[in-house]
Amino acid sequence: MKPSPKILVIMGSVRLQRISPLLADWVASVGRLCIPEAVFELVDLRNWPLPMMDEPAIPAHGAGYQTPQAQAWSNKIAQADAFVFVTPQYNWGYPAALKNALDHLYTEWHHKPAFIVSYGAHGGEKCAAQLRQVLTGLKLNVTQQHAELTLSNEQILRNDGHIGLPDAVQSQEVALQAGLMELRKLLQ
Repeated sequence: MKPSPKILVIMGSVRLQRISPLLADWVASVGRLCIPEAVFELVDLRNWPLPMMDEPAIPAHGAGYQTPQAQAWSNKIAQADAFVFVTPQYNWGYPAALKNALDHLYTEWHHKPAFIVSYGAHGGEKCAAQLRQVLTGLKLNVTQQHAELTLSNEQILRNDGHIGLPDAVQSQEVALQAGLMELRKLLQ
């Protein structure tokens, strides 16, 4: 019997005020309905303090990782079969913490499916385009479909643990489902 595919839902924001945990949890719950054979795991980059460029070798050169943080991150990513990136758009791009997490590794990302869920006051189209370019450079198989969640500044900044999903997010569930189904096909 083939083991269940493991899909990591990676939260791109590490800010103190953030809505990404709420959105990532929603994405994982929809994912469990669309890909019931998979195991979804939330990965909060706050829990992965990866110092900027602290490895002596370039990851693409495959010399092995020297720091315990990079070794642990490598193991986490290597165990995954696919990824969903849930990321805010910051100044038309994606957060530095996500870029740093991606750049810490190289071969661990290769040929694995990836789906992008962006959010922000403008939905995150530019963020998703930049992230797609980098993920393609890391040789991930990125879905054509992505989900863009347009939120008001109040919705983005308010995460007191007592709010539900904004209506704008729930209205994007069809796009989310379509992207997850494409991810499912790439897993096969």
